[in-house]
Amino acid sequence: QILDWFYGQIVGFLGNFFAEMGSMGAELFDMSWVQSIVLFFSYLGWALYAVGLVVACFECGVEYSSGRGNVRETVLNAFKGFLAVELFTQLPVRLYVLAISLQSSLTAGITGFGTVTIGDVAKQILENFSLVDSIANLVNLTPFGGFMNTPTSGLMLLFCLILMAYAIIKVFFANLKRGGILLIQIAVGSLYMFSVPRGYTDGFIQWCKQVIGLCLTAFLQATILVAGLMVFKDHALLGLGLMLSAGEIPRIAGAFGLDTTTKANIMSAVYTAQTAVNMTRTVVQAVK
Repeated sequence: QILDWFYGQIVGFLGNFFAEMGSMGAELFDMSWVQSIVLFFSYLGWALYAVGLVVACFECGVEYSSGRGNVRETVLNAFKGFLAVELFTQLPVRLYVLAISLQSSLTAGITGFGTVTIGDVAKQILENFSLVDSIANLVNLTPFGGFMNTPTSGLMLLFCLILMAYAIIKVFFANLKRGGILLIQIAVGSLYMFSVPRGYTDGFIQWCKQVIGLCLTAFLQATILVAGLMVFKDHALLGLGLMLSAGEIPRIAGAFGLDTTTKANIMSAVYTAQTAVNMTRTVVQAVK
């Protein structure tokens, strides 16, 4: 029980370490130069929203003259664009902080990190000893039943440790770059503010899915990794499977539309920005 407690504290420290790394990604947005970058893209989003709103009114007027205009839909799209441009720099950060906070609380609850003291463990051991009738009942009690209760070669143990290190390092580097990815997504999200007031929301909805996928991955990866480490001491192969599956969470999320990569999103946003420039030139020429 003492060894189990120490193992739980080590795994709990690892989960808390990943939570601190996630908090560092959120604290990135408290830096002055990062706030300046976010403010710049906020202004860019407002500018694109204003241009898109003018273009939407122009398009509504053209369609209304032919009897196909819909003022109600135009006003609704303008309201959607206002909410989008007001929240696209704030809501992703708040959602990311919430995901990291939930991950920290859940991993602490799984491992008992910071809640179960060595005194509680000693008290439980004394209670268990009071229920023992003879020493013979203690013969088969061994720590780390995933290995100790079954014949295991040293090569198998080394293989499992390598896989464990691989899973931990993979999640470590994924957490390390997540704050920067969120900053890139906020910067790219400003380019969609031109199309939202015009009613073209497919690209912006995909951007929202990417932000949700990033926060979901931040919550699930560390949680599944810690759960695998806790299972590893009793069922080694099952724990390894859980730890290795933590690295597949972004791919699984992408299969359900929650893609956390930025490649496709950036290409779509660049196309939207080019469309905004071309439409602005068209409107200026029409006004002249």
